[in-house]
Amino acid sequence: MALPFAVWAFIFIIFPLCLVVWYGITLEVPMAYTEITLEDGTTAYELEDGTVQTQLPWQKKWVLSTQNFHRMVEPTYLRLLIRSLRVAFITTIVCLLLGYPVALILTGKDFKHPALWLMLIILPMWMNFLLRTYSWLSILEKNGILNNWIAALRDIFPALDTVLTNRGVEGKIIFLYNENAVILGMVYNYLSFMIMPIYTVIEKIDRSLLEAAADLGANPVKSFFRVTLPYSIPGVMEGVTMVFVPAVTTFVISQLMGGGKVPLIGDIIQNQFGKSSDWHFGATLSLLVMVVVLSFMWALQHIDKEEEQQKEVRIL
Repeated sequence: MALPFAVWAFIFIIFPLCLVVWYGITLEVPMAYTEITLEDGTTAYELEDGTVQTQLPWQKKWVLSTQNFHRMVEPTYLRLLIRSLRVAFITTIVCLLLGYPVALILTGKDFKHPALWLMLIILPMWMNFLLRTYSWLSILEKNGILNNWIAALRDIFPALDTVLTNRGVEGKIIFLYNENAVILGMVYNYLSFMIMPIYTVIEKIDRSLLEAAADLGANPVKSFFRVTLPYSIPGVMEGVTMVFVPAVTTFVISQLMGGGKVPLIGDIIQNQFGKSSDWHFGATLSLLVMVVVLSFMWALQHIDKEEEQQKEVRIL
């Protein structure tokens, strides 16, 4: 029964991962050759394997090397990695602060039609990722919808124009091509990934626990911290993982909403496999990101296990 999955896992997981590791620990170097003069006076080239050819050798060979790992720890790439982690961390925190209350409201016993609202939250995710990001460009660009609205309001309300002018805002406001715009794009695209797992976990909490807390004199705030919050931790951990991992590795949002001015580690990796055609260094950077992400996931799993072992409901 497990054979089809084993074959699938080998083709789509193990084999690609082995390729990434192989590219990461190897380099393509020109094959060494020696110029020789033939009997007719023409110049030829003798390769390492003894092959003689009249054209300048183009062949390359793969050799094991740690050169890419030394290059990987250069300050430039470490700064990009730190920036990527910072942006991903901020995105995750914002998604958590926005997503948890939404999930809590949707699971409220007095909230009507939660399934409808949940569908409205998920509905934008059915659209193309690029289309959703481009829609923000049309909203935030210099001549976009938001700037046009602000200009109209400044004409209608002179006081607003005076306040903005005093703050140094005389013309169009630049919303795009900065780190805040990148974070906004990530929050918009990944917020539902935070809401869904938290909603699912809170929805499954036994309501009798909340009723027991109320019977024992706990107010709603105390019931939340003693019952709802501890039992929703698995959903929070899953949501944090689902947001943090793609936020670290993204490159589309940073390229479009950052305009190339906020490069992240994902942009460098994409560039290595694209314009630079340096697959070996791109694979090495991918391994670095993979180690960081796996370490983060291991830490979250470790925290989750400790939470499960220590979880208890105490109503005081």
